[in-house]
Amino acid sequence: MAAPTVSVARSTGRAPTALGGVGRVVEHHWRWYRRNWRATAVSSILQPLLFLLAFGVGFGALVGSGPQAAAATGGTPYLVWLAPALLAMSAAQSAAFDSTYPILSGFKWQRIYLAMSAGPITGAQVGLGVLTWTGVKMFGSGAVYVVVIAIFGGVQGPGIVVSLLAALLTGLAVASLITAFAATVENEGNAFSALFRFVVIPMTLFSGTFFPVDRLPEWVQPVVWVSPLWHGTEVARGAALGTWRLLPTLGHLAVLVGLLVVGSVLVARLFTRRLAR
Repeated sequence: MAAPTVSVARSTGRAPTALGGVGRVVEHHWRWYRRNWRATAVSSILQPLLFLLAFGVGFGALVGSGPQAAAATGGTPYLVWLAPALLAMSAAQSAAFDSTYPILSGFKWQRIYLAMSAGPITGAQVGLGVLTWTGVKMFGSGAVYVVVIAIFGGVQGPGIVVSLLAALLTGLAVASLITAFAATVENEGNAFSALFRFVVIPMTLFSGTFFPVDRLPEWVQPVVWVSPLWHGTEVARGAALGTWRLLPTLGHLAVLVGLLVVGSVLVARLFTRRLAR
């Protein structure tokens, strides 16, 4: 695999604007990605497709359309009920993977971020640029996934487009927090393993993706409510199925936007601090 190159501002006698610096970082990642996209195809496209086939088509055939299944999904076919949630889950998982080892690599192994900050790009612009690229990549993967969902009959109406945007917001909220955490990690050790084992995997399994949260024990449900994936799943599913309600949806969106804002501020500060050493 070719070593990535760093795109910096051309010599114009002045540093790029804040937006321009973020754009330079995004440009660098795009230049690398368009040559090496096959290396990420499994995690960004094939993995969600396998989830759709395994749970939506395979497990969905076992769920059937009995009274208990109808009560859980509101009478909606399981594949249609599951598809928007898998879209949000895919974004959250991609965000988690892209915001751990690749971030540490940029600081420690490849030291790409140090090269960027040695030019006219600030540490905050590097961090926000990385986060922006993560969002661009998630949106592209999500758009492909929507097409796949439609092919398998999991799309009920145009609301799936709003589900894609909800999934993007969910992924960005997760990515901002984990990217901020990764910026504090000096040695991978058990930090990322613990993150996936005790946060990402439970969040994936118990955020209402595969079955309604009200089927969980009552003492577990308040824990689920703090999961950004649960909020994203509720918005994505409500949009896709046309079952959303104004006030709950606004509440879910407020939580996701709040997490994204907090995470973005932390990313800017922590990247600046680490790259100033």
